[in-house]
Amino acid sequence: MGKNSIVIYVAAALTAALIALLSTPFVKKLAARIGAMDVPKDERRMHNRPIARLGGLAIFFGFLVSILIFADIDLQVRGMLLGSVIIVVLGIIDDIVSIGAWPKLAVQIAAAVVAVLHGNTIQVLSNPFSPGEYFSLGLLAIPVSVIWVVVITNSVNLIDGLDGLAVGVSAISSAALVAVALLVSEANVALIMIALFGACLGFMPYNSYPAKIFMGDTGATFLGFILACMSVQGLFKFYAVISFVIPFLIIGLPIFDTCFSFFRRLLSGKNPFKADRGHVHHRLIDMGLNQKQSVFILYLVTTILGLFAVLLTAKGPVRWLLLLTALVLTLVVVTLLYKRAHMNHNGAPHDDKRAAECPKDEIKDLKDEKN
Repeated sequence: MGKNSIVIYVAAALTAALIALLSTPFVKKLAARIGAMDVPKDERRMHNRPIARLGGLAIFFGFLVSILIFADIDLQVRGMLLGSVIIVVLGIIDDIVSIGAWPKLAVQIAAAVVAVLHGNTIQVLSNPFSPGEYFSLGLLAIPVSVIWVVVITNSVNLIDGLDGLAVGVSAISSAALVAVALLVSEANVALIMIALFGACLGFMPYNSYPAKIFMGDTGATFLGFILACMSVQGLFKFYAVISFVIPFLIIGLPIFDTCFSFFRRLLSGKNPFKADRGHVHHRLIDMGLNQKQSVFILYLVTTILGLFAVLLTAKGPVRWLLLLTALVLTLVVVTLLYKRAHMNHNGAPHDDKRAAECPKDEIKDLKDEKN
């Protein structure tokens, strides 16, 4: 990568970050004015006061301006942008008046079809068990691609349950996609993903615990949609044995959480599409972790999966460095979870909403929220 390329990537990330950062306060005021507020009404909510939604609009603005300036807007990118506009408009309406599940799904499918018909399609899948063997999807390419985009769009939305979780996971996934795209010489994909990374970072100061604004469906579905489309552009079309595995690693946490929740509800005789308090982040809270600790654990898990994705793509000594880093982070996660489980066994205290033994810097925040 030349010096000019590095400057462009840094400029794209900074542009997206600054626009997202500076526009968030205005979006927050807009949300309050038009009634896009998240009022806690059930046990799934991890807050107990109304908080503005619609924060995803700031992420969208930052991302859009950055790629219009720096990226190559080819047919696939145009399709992705058109689809993302549909997703964002749907999210804005849903954040204000709450749309039913089926109408929302229909519009998401329409947005996915727009992106797919512009070339964001999975044409070939590699066989991870047989090097050099590929499966051509043929006529199934379009429906499979649409399903992929819709599933990932909703998967990111489903993990948006703790302050800073979805935006942080999306930022880490974007960074992993940047690394993999550069390794397979997909410069435009890397540029677009670094813009998304920057937009996520710009929004995080307002969304980290305690959140001042939520991204809402506007942001969560937008992030999922972009990650889905760009993984199709940059990874599924890369003909290598590991190409089928890499997208599932990079977006592994949302995919696992969605699949786990779906089949858990199905096996227990419940409606698999009805939201509950059984997602991975809820389970960490129930173990006794507070919001910051739970989010940190899930950031580490996403980072580990991303490192393995890059590891499978990289060559030379860097592979062993990535492997060592991933193993160390895995050890950290296991140690933290073991210590928390041990504390719970010995009777660690729980907060009624956060189910956590709060660090000193969080006690005041919790008291302020309860008042």
